[in-house]
Amino acid sequence: MITRTLGLFLALLVTSGVGHAAEVEGVKLEERLYIAQGLPELHLNGAGVRRKLLVAKVYVIGLYLSQKKTASDAVLADPGPKRLAMHILQKEVTADQLIASLNDGLAANNQPPELAPLEQRIRDLAAMMREVGRITEGGVVLLDYLPGIGTRVTINGVVRRTIPGEDFHRALMRIWLGDRPVDGRLKRTLLGGSDSVLPF
Repeated sequence: MITRTLGLFLALLVTSGVGHAAEVEGVKLEERLYIAQGLPELHLNGAGVRRKLLVAKVYVIGLYLSQKKTASDAVLADPGPKRLAMHILQKEVTADQLIASLNDGLAANNQPPELAPLEQRIRDLAAMMREVGRITEGGVVLLDYLPGIGTRVTINGVVRRTIPGEDFHRALMRIWLGDRPVDGRLKRTLLGGSDSVLPF
C-alpha cells in the first residue's frame, strides 16, 4: 500500500511538472513560470553561459517564451511576454561594465535610425544601473517584457524600472539574438540549438 501510494505521488509530480528544472554551471533554471497575472505561462526556450575571452564565465542566462522558437527573427517578432533571466557568476559586475556592454551590444545590432528614438530610454536604463552600482556573484537580473507596458527590470527581487515600448525591448533582445550577438554560441543555446541546456 505504501509503495503504491508513493508511486502515485511520484506520478503526480511528473505530470504536474513540480521540481522540473535545468541546471547550468550549478544554477538551477525553472522549466516554466509566470511573470505577471493574466499573462500566459512561459517555458524555458534555451539556456547557456556568457563567456568572455572564451574562458571567463560572466553569467548564466535563460530565455523564456510562451511557445518554443528556434529562429531569432521569430523571437524578435513575437509580441508576447518574454523573460531573460541572468544569474551572475563573476565576483562582481560594475555599473560601468554593464553600461559599456549595453551600449556596445545595442550599437552592434541596431542601426542608428532604430536607436535614435530610444536614446532617452537607453539613458534611463543606464541611470538605473548607476543607482544599483554593482551586482555581485549570485545576483539575478530579470528582463521581463510585458505586452502593452514595457520591459520590467528586476534585480535581486527588487523591481528597479519599467521601460516602455516594444521597440526598446526588441533592440535590447538583439544584444543576444541579433546578427552580431554578444556571444554567438550563447545565441545558439538560447534558441535551443547545439549545446543548449534542456529541462530534465
